[in-house]
Amino acid sequence: MLIALSLAAMRGTAQSMTYDTLPNMPAHYLQRVEAFRHEPVVTGKVMMVGNSLTEGGDWKKWLNDTSVINRGIGGDVTFGVLRRLPDITERKPSKLFLLIGINDLSRNTPDEVIMENIFTIASKIRGRSRKTKIFVQSILPTNDTFKNLEKKFLGKGEHIVAINEQLRKYAAKMHYTFVDLYSHVVDGEGRLDARYTTDGLHLNAAGYKVWVEWLKKENL
Repeated sequence: MLIALSLAAMRGTAQSMTYDTLPNMPAHYLQRVEAFRHEPVVTGKVMMVGNSLTEGGDWKKWLNDTSVINRGIGGDVTFGVLRRLPDITERKPSKLFLLIGINDLSRNTPDEVIMENIFTIASKIRGRSRKTKIFVQSILPTNDTFKNLEKKFLGKGEHIVAINEQLRKYAAKMHYTFVDLYSHVVDGEGRLDARYTTDGLHLNAAGYKVWVEWLKKENL
C-alpha cells in the first residue's frame, strides 16, 4: 500500500508538469529509498549519488574505503535526487559525487530544467551540509551505434554536451567542483567509446576503471 500511494504521489507531481518527472524504474526507486531509510545515519563519509551508473559501482573496493556510501538508484532522474535529499544531507558527507541527468533526457525533459535541478541539488546540499565538498560529474556520452541501446536514449549527444558546458560554466558560482568524465570516455565521433560500454549507455569494467582512475589521479 505504501508503495502504491507513493507512486500515485509521484505521478501526481509528474502530471502537474509539461514533462515527466518520474524515474525510469519507479518501483526500484522506492525499494532503494526504503532500504536507505533503514541504514544507520553515519556522518562524514564519501557519498556517491546518481543513477544506475553509480549504483553499479563497487565503490568501497575501488576507492579502497569501506565506508563509502552508494546512493545510486537505477533509472533515477534529477527530480528523484531532489526528493531524497534529506537522506543525503542528514549524513553530512565529507565529499559527495553526483552524476545524474541522462534519464531525464530519455524522458525529453528540457535541458534548462535538468541544469536548474542539478544547481538546486548542489545548493540545497551546501545549505544543509556546509562542510560537504560537492563534485558534480559530467553526464557521460551515449553510443547510438549499439543495437541494444534503448530508443529513448538515441540522439541525446547535443543535449549532453550543452548541459555539461553549463555545469562547467557555473561551477564556481554554485560552489561545486566540476568533474569532466565525459572527455575521458568519448571517442572521436562524440560517442561513448565502444571499449567502455556494454550497451551504449552503461559502463563495463574498463569504463569504470577509467572513471575511478581519474578520480584518484585528481585526488578528489
